[in-house]
Amino acid sequence: MKTESRVSEKSPSFDPSDTQRIEISQPKEWAAGIPAVLSAYKNVTTKAGAIKGTRLLSDLNQIEGFDCPGCAWPDPLEKRATFEFCENGAKAVADEATTKRADAEFFAQHSVSKMRGESDRWLNDHGRLVQPMWLPEGASHYQPIEWSSAFEMIATQLNQLDTPDQAAFYTSGRTGNEAAFLYQLFVRKFGTNNLPDCSNMCHESSGVGLGETIGVGKGTVSLEDLEHAEAIFVFGQNPGTNHPRMLSSLQAAKRHGAKIVAVNPLDETGLKRFKNPQEVSGVIGSGTALRDLYLPVKINGDVALLKGLCKSLIERDSQHQPVLDHQFIEQYCHGFDEFKTDIEQTSWQDIEQGSGLTHAQIEEAADIACSSKKTICCWAMGMTQHKNAVANIQLMTNFLMLQGNLGKPGAGVCPVRGHSNVQGDRTMGIWEKPEPAFLDALEKEFSFSPPRANGVDAVETVHGMQKGDIKVLFALGGNFFRAMPDHQANDKGLSQCELTVQVSTKLNRSHLHTGKQALILPALGRTEIDTQESGIQTITVENSMGVIQTSHGKIPPASTLLKSEIDILAQLAAHTLKNDTIDWLALSADYRLIRDHIANVIPGFENFNQRIDELGEFVLPNGVRDARKFVTATGKANFVVHAIESVEVPKGCLLMMTIRSHDQFNTTVYTNNDRYRGIHGTRKVLFINRLDIEALGLKAGQHVSIRSHWPNDKAALREVSDFALVEYGIPRGCAAAYYPETNDLIPIGSVADKSNTPAYKSIVISLHA
Repeated sequence: MKTESRVSEKSPSFDPSDTQRIEISQPKEWAAGIPAVLSAYKNVTTKAGAIKGTRLLSDLNQIEGFDCPGCAWPDPLEKRATFEFCENGAKAVADEATTKRADAEFFAQHSVSKMRGESDRWLNDHGRLVQPMWLPEGASHYQPIEWSSAFEMIATQLNQLDTPDQAAFYTSGRTGNEAAFLYQLFVRKFGTNNLPDCSNMCHESSGVGLGETIGVGKGTVSLEDLEHAEAIFVFGQNPGTNHPRMLSSLQAAKRHGAKIVAVNPLDETGLKRFKNPQEVSGVIGSGTALRDLYLPVKINGDVALLKGLCKSLIERDSQHQPVLDHQFIEQYCHGFDEFKTDIEQTSWQDIEQGSGLTHAQIEEAADIACSSKKTICCWAMGMTQHKNAVANIQLMTNFLMLQGNLGKPGAGVCPVRGHSNVQGDRTMGIWEKPEPAFLDALEKEFSFSPPRANGVDAVETVHGMQKGDIKVLFALGGNFFRAMPDHQANDKGLSQCELTVQVSTKLNRSHLHTGKQALILPALGRTEIDTQESGIQTITVENSMGVIQTSHGKIPPASTLLKSEIDILAQLAAHTLKNDTIDWLALSADYRLIRDHIANVIPGFENFNQRIDELGEFVLPNGVRDARKFVTATGKANFVVHAIESVEVPKGCLLMMTIRSHDQFNTTVYTNNDRYRGIHGTRKVLFINRLDIEALGLKAGQHVSIRSHWPNDKAALREVSDFALVEYGIPRGCAAAYYPETNDLIPIGSVADKSNTPAYKSIVISLHA
């Protein structure tokens, strides 16, 4: 059954190049298969060309190839498939290797104000940036600028600041380890810890939550662990779209007998059934059924669900069933008695009301946990972007601790990162709250005194720009303006900066919301050959499971004027820090020298160059995984008590979360379609339960405005318009819409406790016809 309606107005979130006809069909019942293969090759051959595109795909995620510029899902350490990539990885490669160019002529033809009126997709589709561009104060158009002049402009502006803390240096997860290390070194040499990054917007809650409970802010499992677990709980994650290669690991786990529980307000296609395109059954067969149980938790109901799971385990154990691992709890854990008391005092009524699930549904999930001796919890941003996100992470960890599922094969925590090196950036020191031990090692290696006061994160950066405390924003990759919530606050803050600088590969909306002056510095992509004075260079990244991998660009740069991120940073440091003791240009001439410094500063990277020369990759140590060592305040894994704190939703309102479409990577939109959810032709849709549509006196396909409600927000009305209602399998009282089209509904002050991550997943809304 298909329904159609028409978009009545064109806006920056609607792509005028697409048909205005919206087609809505039933969601798919399986992921990948032939459609994924065809989509991958269509994107690559259309954008990059058949010969170049095919060559790139053959090198993608191979030992001597380049790392995918998309997600951070790990590659097998041993045998790799001939085609070690997914549909969305191919899209990311095609997008970077496009033959289109946004050159000086393009910028001469398009003013900033005109480009502001275009869609995100329109901006991205104009291809690679190929030369440095400058937007003078008061100018309507960007104009070309020489690299040396750009560096002098930035250096002059930085050195004129009253204090280094008046500058903020943002980073995206695309940056490699060597660039990230050099970046934080320059910033700290300059004199500040203002190093906000994309982790602040996505997995910061994971780091904070895990740091307090088990002492390490990373996952504790390997790819092999995932494939040999007996039970896998997947919370708030859509791997079929955001990490498609994870489906192969889940398929392997199923074939080893694992039970999979999917916990999500939306029943995502990728966790229903997987047709592996590298197998005959994935081409002509029915594929592999993945999930054994689906729990349609209501939005922000995860704390209640997790307390219910823990309550079931504790109750069963008290009835003399061998459920809890008392030896593990006694030897390795702290705070169990207080935790147990809190769980016992939490009523099933409160758990059911808070989670939107029945006691029976939770017991069914507990049955799976009790039958498993090796359990893993995986999660993504469906867990990390709520006000109580840290509680979500800690209760997941506590759930695993009850049965001793940490530090043993086939068990542990698995936060799945969304960008290729977002985890590596943090390992390299990209953090506004650096550990003293890291700063001590940096001081010893480079003979200077790094700043010790905490810097600002992404949300604090916006506040600082609004107040005039931050006057320069330098962004190494990413799309800061579009990725953050509250575009009014962002625009106001950015416009008050003296200078904003974007190091980018392609045009995005952050180039159009700028300071009084703005620079665009075009960088090499992950796919491109990086040649410096000492020859062709190799970079490294760290995936979601703590594996350091090499990456070698394979195609000529899109322009002879492009510089590598490392060269850009080294030139900037040399221009800014006159007569510095560090030979920055020598580091950019040979990346091996940077890795030698990393080996001396960061534990686990000893003999860095030798190890990647010999092996191509290696695994970083992990105290929890390797030795059940918990570097916490208590020296043990901590049970933490959390109350069920539901978001108050007034009558006639809904609780909305933001989601990503299948044809999207972070803020980059490839098409206005979402094949798995049955959406074609637009991104301006609101997924909503049929009974809620009826209760609100509305109809499926009707276009509405979405208005958000924040008791403590004094700003003007927050509203986005012309969204079509789509009947969908989502719990009553809940709704979902695409990110970043609905970011304006979220005030900059709506953040997670402790982690300060924007609460993109908990938005109280009302609908207006």
